[in-house]
Amino acid sequence: MAKIQMKTPLVEMDGDEMTRVIWQMLKDKLILPFVDLKSEYYDLGLEKRNETNDQITVDSAEATKKYGVAVKCATITPNAARMDEYNLKEMWKSPNGTIRAILDGTVFRQPILVKGITPYIPTWTKPICIARHAYGDVYKNVEMIVEQGSKAELCVTDQEGMESRETIFDFKNSSGIIQGMHNLDSSISSFARSCFNYALDQKMDLWFATKDTISKKYDHTFKDIFTKIFETEYKEKFEAAGITYFYTLIDDAVARVIRSNGGYIWACKNYDGDVMSDMIATAFGSLAMMTSVLVSPAGVYEFEAAHGTVQRHYYKHLKGEETSTNSVATIFAWSGALRKRGELDGITELCDFADKLEKATIDTIEAGIMTGDLYLLSTLENKQKVNTEAFLDAVHDRLTEL
Repeated sequence: MAKIQMKTPLVEMDGDEMTRVIWQMLKDKLILPFVDLKSEYYDLGLEKRNETNDQITVDSAEATKKYGVAVKCATITPNAARMDEYNLKEMWKSPNGTIRAILDGTVFRQPILVKGITPYIPTWTKPICIARHAYGDVYKNVEMIVEQGSKAELCVTDQEGMESRETIFDFKNSSGIIQGMHNLDSSISSFARSCFNYALDQKMDLWFATKDTISKKYDHTFKDIFTKIFETEYKEKFEAAGITYFYTLIDDAVARVIRSNGGYIWACKNYDGDVMSDMIATAFGSLAMMTSVLVSPAGVYEFEAAHGTVQRHYYKHLKGEETSTNSVATIFAWSGALRKRGELDGITELCDFADKLEKATIDTIEAGIMTGDLYLLSTLENKQKVNTEAFLDAVHDRLTEL
């Protein structure tokens, strides 16, 4: 069978540990036999990031802006222990954070539903997609430990050198801590447009939630920017598409989510999205069954797995021991990137192949062949736990039949 031809490369970002092992295995079994893959390759493994002083991460993000589509393997964000393990020059920043900042994107994460795995919230019959703002807040905060007897102030100096001050707290009776956060109107606007565009693309209702009753300037600014952009740019488009935009407080949103059937996009500020995406993933079954795509307002897409590098399995792999690592999120990262590349380049065959790859993966699990994490969750009667490679082989066999 002739391989599917590509016109434009996609950006390929390799990663670390067990997911790096799966990355090559997946390409060899599920991509290269069927697609004449064109990719611009960047090794974002920790060793290469250390060697290039993390410039390779910046280069991969710039390449993504150039070509419009990227697929990324899970990577290590080093802590103190990793500094020693990898003999690092410094504690390099999260590659995801760097890429998100450069692309000015919003992260959309959505569970992959399969028969035999019932969400912990049984009314969730349709997926809930979390849209996470990927700039600012606690991730770019400034922190200080404050000694007793000190007074903390928020000071802003304008272009003319004039200062505005607000007292944060007078620590006369106790020592304590302070934290300063910021965001940008431009980034919030990009976040809003990415959410509205993605909702139209997916034909899903959009919810947005903050705590503007308490944070009357910070959170309220998010609410106001979303409202203004929706009313002036998207209201008529949403009405034509038959979908709605809905704003509520974050605590009310949580209550509504628990009582819902799913089937919508839930937009969250950075920290809220970080927490809620893991909650949604776990409640639906597994973080390894979660798609993740970074979308910029300029229409640039970066697909990745929502989970980490599966360190424990990697150490078993290095010892020659068998692993049963779930590769589904990584498979869907590749299928998402290939489908988007096909859509942008008008290659129907590539879009069809992405659909078939996802169907083959789901069909394999629903036939009872699955990795250990799903085996523990599945209610299927005739289920079989297989190792990492055997699962990919089973998907390959079904893919060739479609």
